[in-house]
Amino acid sequence: MDKSLKFQLVPDDQERINRLCGPTNSTLRQIEESLKIKISNRGSQFKVKGDNQGTIAAEIVLKGIYKRLEKKNIDIPPEEIHLYLREVMNNNSSTKDGNHSSEENITLKTPKSLVSTKGDNQKKYLDVISKKELIFGIGPAGTGKTYLAVAAAVNELVTGRVEKVVVTRPAVEAGEKLGFLPGDVSQKVDPYLRPLYDALFQTLGFKETYKLIEDNVIEIAPLAFMRGRTLNKSFIILDEAQNTTQAQMKMFLTRFGYGSKVVVTGDLTQIDLPKDLSSGLIHALDILGEIEDVGLVRFTSKDVARHSLVEKIVEAYEKFEVR
Repeated sequence: MDKSLKFQLVPDDQERINRLCGPTNSTLRQIEESLKIKISNRGSQFKVKGDNQGTIAAEIVLKGIYKRLEKKNIDIPPEEIHLYLREVMNNNSSTKDGNHSSEENITLKTPKSLVSTKGDNQKKYLDVISKKELIFGIGPAGTGKTYLAVAAAVNELVTGRVEKVVVTRPAVEAGEKLGFLPGDVSQKVDPYLRPLYDALFQTLGFKETYKLIEDNVIEIAPLAFMRGRTLNKSFIILDEAQNTTQAQMKMFLTRFGYGSKVVVTGDLTQIDLPKDLSSGLIHALDILGEIEDVGLVRFTSKDVARHSLVEKIVEAYEKFEVR
């Protein structure tokens, strides 16, 4: 049976309320669709109609967003509202007055942007990266594993904590054959590394990224190029690690030297290796889990920071695979 819940947002600030509701009430519609409730308001007086859990969650979310908006230069993007809703719906909210954990987001300063965490797992991820020497970030697409790792690497580079950033991926064929792609070897593997370039462009900018690559301060290379090296005072990222073999993973994990930090990211549901090869990521997680200096953060579909439909797609595939 539907219930109605009435509350008032204080202070009564019409400009702030307009930003809360969003253009043509887009934010209110997003909350309504997520919580299966109806929201109406007259100024700062709000009325929410729906089931008990949905109405209470709506009040927490609206008050939390309203509190964030007391800073004039802040807007809350749809993806952050989406994660805020997921946290509240999963009972991650500590109080009912809007003092939500999202108030304590971690922000990394990079030359091109301020990178802010979205949700508790992203905060935990950056916290673990700051404290451990080897970090595994495991979870589905869209949870920010790679982007946050690159942002952390850029931050440590510009602040002088490391002297070099190395970002690598295994060039595994996911249904496409490298031999049929045009160009030389470098051009053939470049598409596999494109997401890493994109993350660097967003945090450093195009010109600075290419300048640092030219100066060999940033290196983006296929995993095979890591063999036989030792990297000191470097921030090293291995992306798509689920597609490493056990031998490749062991080779990679023994590359870093003094003053270096390694972040390994992967999605265990998207392994593209031939069926006769086991994932080096799964093997590494099994044998390294007890080492104190190794950190592990597991993301779920609830942490997806992309379009809300991406979360639904990930969940649908998870349900199908269980069946």
